[in-house]
Amino acid sequence: MKLSIVSFVTLFGAASAFAPSGINTARTNSVAQHETIADLEAIAAKSNPVLKFYDPLDLSSTTIWGNSNEATISFLRHAEIKHGRVAMAAFVGYIVQSNGIHFPWPLSFDGTPFPSAAGSPPEQWDALPDAAKWQIILFVGFLEWFSEAAGTHYMRGGTPGAFPKFSDHSELIPHPVPLNLFDPFGFSDKKSAEAREAGLIKELNNGRLAQIGILGFLSEQRLEGSVPLLKGIVSHYDGEPMAPFA
Repeated sequence: MKLSIVSFVTLFGAASAFAPSGINTARTNSVAQHETIADLEAIAAKSNPVLKFYDPLDLSSTTIWGNSNEATISFLRHAEIKHGRVAMAAFVGYIVQSNGIHFPWPLSFDGTPFPSAAGSPPEQWDALPDAAKWQIILFVGFLEWFSEAAGTHYMRGGTPGAFPKFSDHSELIPHPVPLNLFDPFGFSDKKSAEAREAGLIKELNNGRLAQIGILGFLSEQRLEGSVPLLKGIVSHYDGEPMAPFA
């Protein structure tokens, strides 16, 4: 998906507001543990009291890659939480870029400015030099690798959605990192377990809505009138949003 670095910086703030408690291999009643259908039903009742548990594809009963049903549910829960966070960053980043907001410094050492004048967010991405695109893609790739390599894996007793702390796994990082990705300033440490649990439910709902929102923006840009509420608000785009180097 075509996002600028603004989008990924936004991810730091969006994710830190809902940092879960530490990883625990024991079963708990916290919403941070998504291992069984019963857990999913409990979360669904809190996140949407009207619809509650809704699984028309019966994904909660399936297994993947020879793993148990609980491990499969943890995989699916982690995927939903992660995609929701990326979508929140994308949605906010889209709005920020659409209003011409960018960093005050040049994009590159030769003084090239950020391409805010190129048009809509996808057009701004197209105007970025390939070196800048690779920096973003490789940085996100590092975060993905680190989340899979560090700590207790979410399919093996870890907490779905929990991002490991850089400070706890210095052996995987070649140089010191002053702030953690999740809750870099430690705000959640002062919150009660109930407040963190409520924050996770809010994050889940916000992430689901953000996925609809960012896809709505891109759909209307590619096919005018496909999202009537956005007609005339977002500009048409002739490129390919899902081809980063097109």
